[in-house]
Amino acid sequence: MKLKQKIKVSVRNLVEFILRTGDIDSGFVGSSNNRALEGTRIHKKVQSTSGENYDSEVILKYDIEYEEYILSLEGRADGIIIENGLVTIDEIKSTAAPIEKIDEDYNPLHWAQAKCYAFIYAEEKELQYINVQLTYYQIDTDEIKRIVKEFSFEELKSFFFDLIQKYFIWTEMQHKWNIKRNASIKELSFPHEKYRKGQRELAVAAYKTIVNEKKLYAQAPTGIGKTISTAFPAIKAMGEGHTSKIFYLTAKTITRTVAGEAFSLMRENGLDVKTVVLTAKDKICFKEKATCSPEACEYAKGHYDRVNDAIMDILKNEDELNRETIEKYALRHCVCPFEFSLDLTLWADAVICDYNYVFDPSVSLKRFFAEKGGDYVFLIDEAHNLVDRAREMYSAELFKKPFLDFKREVKTTYPKLSKALNKINQYMLEQKKKCDSNGYYIKEELDGDIYYYLKKFIAECEEYLLRQKNAERYEEHLSLYFDALAFTRICELYDDKYITYVENSNKDVRLKLYCLDPSHLLKETLKKGKAAIFFSATLIPMDYHKNILGGEEDDYTIYLNSPFSIENRQILVADRISTKYRDRERSYSDIVEYINSVLNVKKGNYLIFFPSYQYMNKVYELFKEKYPEYETYIQEPNMTEEEREDFLELFEIDNEKNVLGFCVLGGIFSEGIDLKHDRLIGVIIVGVGLPQICLERDIIKDYFNKVNKLGYEYSYMYPGMTKVLQAAGRLIRTEEDRGVILLLDERFVYSNYQRLFPKEWFPHERVNKDNIEKYLSKFWG
Repeated sequence: MKLKQKIKVSVRNLVEFILRTGDIDSGFVGSSNNRALEGTRIHKKVQSTSGENYDSEVILKYDIEYEEYILSLEGRADGIIIENGLVTIDEIKSTAAPIEKIDEDYNPLHWAQAKCYAFIYAEEKELQYINVQLTYYQIDTDEIKRIVKEFSFEELKSFFFDLIQKYFIWTEMQHKWNIKRNASIKELSFPHEKYRKGQRELAVAAYKTIVNEKKLYAQAPTGIGKTISTAFPAIKAMGEGHTSKIFYLTAKTITRTVAGEAFSLMRENGLDVKTVVLTAKDKICFKEKATCSPEACEYAKGHYDRVNDAIMDILKNEDELNRETIEKYALRHCVCPFEFSLDLTLWADAVICDYNYVFDPSVSLKRFFAEKGGDYVFLIDEAHNLVDRAREMYSAELFKKPFLDFKREVKTTYPKLSKALNKINQYMLEQKKKCDSNGYYIKEELDGDIYYYLKKFIAECEEYLLRQKNAERYEEHLSLYFDALAFTRICELYDDKYITYVENSNKDVRLKLYCLDPSHLLKETLKKGKAAIFFSATLIPMDYHKNILGGEEDDYTIYLNSPFSIENRQILVADRISTKYRDRERSYSDIVEYINSVLNVKKGNYLIFFPSYQYMNKVYELFKEKYPEYETYIQEPNMTEEEREDFLELFEIDNEKNVLGFCVLGGIFSEGIDLKHDRLIGVIIVGVGLPQICLERDIIKDYFNKVNKLGYEYSYMYPGMTKVLQAAGRLIRTEEDRGVILLLDERFVYSNYQRLFPKEWFPHERVNKDNIEKYLSKFWG
């Protein structure tokens, strides 16, 4: 007999989806903004003081069988109390509202969730009557208010199935879609006539990883087709029931576009799949300023009254839920496009989004990752970028000056807040005194005092923010409040993989909790899913990336060779030039001559990459002065998307002149751009890409020297060579492309750097100013 398909939904999501009404109002409403941070602590506190008859965190499940599928509900009751044969379901809620203002009509959704748990438990235990208790915990005062109501089983049953009936239209739609989707997946073949070299190997490895619930780290050079080679097996695994949702995670907008195109290609080959692309709130917002309040935005006012109709409309008519489509339906139904897109993730088969929607504790999608997670697959594109992004997401910093300024403003009007601010200001001053002659103070342990002072500030600041919404510097104060919250959140993650440092600079004091090794936190987040595939053209060395990206001993690795012929490119290493910081001034004229030699042999489009803007600017000015006949362009800091596009359009096909782009390693043009064919025929890389020597890099170096004696490699060499490999990867993008890569630095012939060369970079030629044109002429024929 064929097993029925299960459609799973949490009790909380069911209640909130069906019963929500009213406006979006993200204005400050007190500690509910901090619910995720405070929730666990408060629940444990209440549960631990509730007596021996209190059974906490009880998992409840209930399946409703229809003709063709099963609706499976699951939830977790905060507590179940059994006393004298009487059963009470307890639902704990934290609140910032005055405790005396809370009555039984305070929030119908709270009752609804608890009543669902009560029905499930009463059904299981065959109870005729059961109590429901709402326990409200006032965060500022620690007061507790309990409201208890008795319900008959029949009352609860009627309420529960009325809710299910309203949800039935959605489960029916999802069930029919899943049948249609899975049938199309079964018939789906690889959407190209044949696999490229290495492509089938990557696809098989990805499928095996998902089925075996592992992690895969894939070094896959440009040209293999990494996106389709991971998305296709993930879709196949979905059709076989191994996963219910795919998260395609990227660091850049351009790679989200490529991911969308891969799913579109499979659609063209018969696949029925719903994909949603998440766009940052400030980009997709219809208003000039993203102020989510019913007073300031017509899309926020009454949003929840209309959004379910908008969801139904778009799901019935569209499969590719990209920014343009989401905006179209959001306008039609007058709903917030950002919140609309987040709701669509519940119904999409694949979610294409930035890393932070999964990994960042401040902005991750709580609807999927707040509790235990699910059978999700994570496809992590350009995974080398996740190393520094993860350090950033799991770190936090504060500056002294905003606290001092705030203190002065509220000294007379809010004395308790002023006192809390003064404590933080004084603490920062004490830390400043500990800084050495270089202006730094570093310690391994977390000082609990700052956590306590910040918690006091947060509590006092909430009253101020509730009362002073029209204050002149309200937004600044609100921002400081959230900075303090973020800092306390990181305090709670702090362990031996962190360091605390104080920096005294620019007439201010900076306090930072710096995550040196994000591997454990990434690993814990990945447990919220079933499998993860990390892929990039630059996961060299593999051990380093596997280690720092949360890999475990039994996870898989794969190293794929380039599908392109080595005859189509020439690697030249100019090893008689030093670009070390102390030698840079002496290198300018030599670099200019090397560039000219390359251009002498073959006209066309070239990109030249430098380790810093300052270095680039010096060489650029000298080159323009000596060779004014060449068409040269330079990367500017903070270029807009339009300026970036204009820059890339300069690199035309069949160019009969020389066009040179001067760029920065690790910048916007060193990865993620695709100049195919002769839009780019050469890449010149100046230096080995080492990050600038700075306090944080040196802290990382010292930490890993203690851990594995690879401090310099982890902090400088490996990140630097990743930039070099990414920049070089701009050159050969198709099987027809031909071009030259010139590496300018004596260190490129050192054995420790040669070990970081990809296989396809061998053999290569060592050149100097006297013979480089001979090698280039031979290559270009």
